[in-house]
Amino acid sequence: MAAKPDSVQLDVRDGIAVITIDNPPVNALSRHVRQGLCDKMREAAGDPAVTAVVLACAGRTFIAGADITEFGKPLQPPGFLEMIDVLDDSPKPVVAAIHGTALGGGLETALACHFRVAAPSARFGLPEVKLGLCPGAGGTQRLPRVVGPEKALEMIVVGNPIGAPEALAHGLADEIVEGDLTEGAVAFVRRVVAEGRPLVRIRDRDDKVAPARGDSALFDAFRKKRARRMRGFEAPEACIRTVEAAVELPFDEGMDREQEIFGQLMGGVQARAQQYFFFSEREAAKIPDIPRGTATLDVKRAVVVGGGAMGGGISMCFANAGIPVSMVEMSREALDRGLATIRRNYENTAARGGITAGQVEERLGLISGTLDLEAAREADVVVEAVYEELEVKQETFRRLDALAPGHAVLATNTSALDVNAIAAVTARPESVIGTHFFSPANIMRLVEVVRGEKSANETVATAMALSRRLGKVPVLVGVCHGFVGNRMLFARQREANRLILEGAPAHEVDAVLYEFGLPMGPFAMADLAGLDLGWNAETSTGSTIRERLCEAGRRGQKTGAGYYDYEPGSRVPKPSPVVDGIIRKFAEERQLRRRDDIGRDEIFERLVYPMINEGAKILDEGIALRASDIDVVWVYGYGWPVYRGGPMFHADEVGIERIVARMKELEAAHGEEWRPAALLERVAGEGARIGAR
Repeated sequence: MAAKPDSVQLDVRDGIAVITIDNPPVNALSRHVRQGLCDKMREAAGDPAVTAVVLACAGRTFIAGADITEFGKPLQPPGFLEMIDVLDDSPKPVVAAIHGTALGGGLETALACHFRVAAPSARFGLPEVKLGLCPGAGGTQRLPRVVGPEKALEMIVVGNPIGAPEALAHGLADEIVEGDLTEGAVAFVRRVVAEGRPLVRIRDRDDKVAPARGDSALFDAFRKKRARRMRGFEAPEACIRTVEAAVELPFDEGMDREQEIFGQLMGGVQARAQQYFFFSEREAAKIPDIPRGTATLDVKRAVVVGGGAMGGGISMCFANAGIPVSMVEMSREALDRGLATIRRNYENTAARGGITAGQVEERLGLISGTLDLEAAREADVVVEAVYEELEVKQETFRRLDALAPGHAVLATNTSALDVNAIAAVTARPESVIGTHFFSPANIMRLVEVVRGEKSANETVATAMALSRRLGKVPVLVGVCHGFVGNRMLFARQREANRLILEGAPAHEVDAVLYEFGLPMGPFAMADLAGLDLGWNAETSTGSTIRERLCEAGRRGQKTGAGYYDYEPGSRVPKPSPVVDGIIRKFAEERQLRRRDDIGRDEIFERLVYPMINEGAKILDEGIALRASDIDVVWVYGYGWPVYRGGPMFHADEVGIERIVARMKELEAAHGEEWRPAALLERVAGEGARIGAR
């Protein structure tokens, strides 16, 4: 197949061949680009009038990586390694002129060149680990030879890009060019030719890796430092092994090891899951029934009603995005406490090096506190974050309806309540929408954007765009109790509570989900949140284990006791004989049969299959647009491990027919709540995947 016309162009400028890749929008290494680059490099190498080559890119970026539309398909020749070899074997100096981003295969392409010059704003990275892979075109073998194994571990195993100044300091960039980048690259390579600099290929360099050869301490220390964040992931450890190969083996043997490890990862479930999630996150931004180009409100000022943990965190989100925000509270004491918490959060972030002291003051300067809801008169968007009680929220919206400008978006930060009932108390339900931030709001990336039955397209589009501006990942959901995430969580919690009454210890229930990859199980999570959240001592009847624990003063980590015991000053949960006694007594009172044969497989099925079943109902009811949207909610909102794709992806991996069959067994044993959702039955009957819905 011939190269796509004009995707790779060659222009000889007084002996310097300028090869320009022009493959909008991000100059991805599509098959036609690989072919064109090979052809133009061979043409330049064979032209006696050409003394050197500049590799540049048109548009807003250098090569940003592979063509994602080719993922999961057989790679058509020329392959990446053939293209890299053509650059690597050039008998003439080749300099890569980098602007925008050189990521993944883009950086590997640049590493096959003799030199690299960069615009001041350029960024360099190998983020393949985030797709469950290691770099597969020599990046793991060349990068350590340029920047040293320690920096290479950071870039390859963590996957975060670095800027041009850092690249220059580590030898990854040879020069930073101010002004016209291509002209600067041409001038640079002319100096290379004039000075007769030797053309040392990166593959032949040894100076940066030799000092670490035979010394495993560097790698052991890195593993220890990253152990918590690497838990459960296959790709980070695999990436470490490729860098070890770069240090210990000759280049060609190291390349063989890289290819072996890359192939193992590419064929694994984790890579499939992470690549699925990569596309799912991008798909979540698309709303089929809202026309592209729908007008959105330019939010210049915000008001947050409520200064508690959620209100304060949401206010920080606006300040972090540079949007002035007024935080409204009912009492001076509550307001001062909320503002003090915000300051402390920012100062803690600065102490860890996340922001500077100047940025702390800059962001605090964007947040004003007030006791007067009249502040809503100046707002483009108002986010209500008051007590999670319908009547309280409705009264707040009645007042906001009378105060906020006609153009303002009125958003409710509810985790489960009826957005339609809240909108109904206003004269402008079309301007009302749910924005369910997750706690802590200034850190968690998910926002469930809850579309009410009368929410206007412009309101929805504004909420989605504003969420992205705040650095969040918005997912559009419909109105039902708990929306997507909490509705599924409620189903899981129901079974978790039943399991401990039937005889499964709480710590074993939690351990099953922790070992699967979640940050914690349901009972540890309840202790962290506080068991008294929504509990009232005056109305408590002792009708649930949670109520009995609260009545006994066991209200979670904050009291040093909940489902678990906690030593003073510690957050490490320890199984509690006291709680075991409370559970046994509760079960005896209700004449529940307890058993000691509840295995881990049963625990897992009874926790996860209800979530999948509820997810199928949510999808069938149109509460979620896509199965993949449900997975985005669970990865970003609840810590479902991205290397397992999400609960709906996991369902497809297990097999819908198998899940339906097991649920029917559990229905026979435990009742109609285990009846498979109609959609699961249909998908099983078709032998299909629910992820296609």
